Amino acid sequence: MKIEPAPLKNILLVKPDIYKDNRGLFLETFRQEWLKTQGLDYEFVQDNLSVSKKGVIRGLHYQLPPASQIKLVMVVHGEILDVAVDMRESSPTFGQYYSAVLSAENRHMVLIPSGFAHGFSVLSNEAAVYYKCNTYYNKQLERGVRWDDPALNIDWQVNEPILSEKDRNLPYIDDMDTKDLF
Repeated sequence: MKIEPAPLKNILLVKPDIYKDNRGLFLETFRQEWLKTQGLDYEFVQDNLSVSKKGVIRGLHYQLPPASQIKLVMVVHGEILDVAVDMRESSPTFGQYYSAVLSAENRHMVLIPSGFAHGFSVLSNEAAVYYKCNTYYNKQLERGVRWDDPALNIDWQVNEPILSEKDRNLPYIDDMDTKDLF
């Protein structure tokens, strides 16, 4: 397995070893010691599965402390553009984003640290996104930023986006109260 640091500090691109033969394939989707080799020490407590159709954009979501989340994201079916935006106000990369194409074909995963908003767009006809979180979902501490924020300038690779009402009404980063940032 290869673990590569992304251009934004603390984001990791995980490329698992894939073993193929005439029966199909096998790979490990998680191993606790992977984290330890990166100097990370936490446990995942909640797993989620999101199934969406082509053109869907979910996000950009995050949670404030003490429920801020670290996520390990992978695709088990289809293809997505996975996006993480730095919401750490004191960070030199505040407001910048990292994106990676994750698919059932490439089997790559992204480890997104606390302090980042997360979202994805579905590039295939359908995609199933599986992700692990180190804290439980907390509606009271959930926040988000607009997917089409001009300050972020994210190319979602989607022509006619399908969004939830909640995601359509998220604030722009420049309009956010600093208490809603890290």
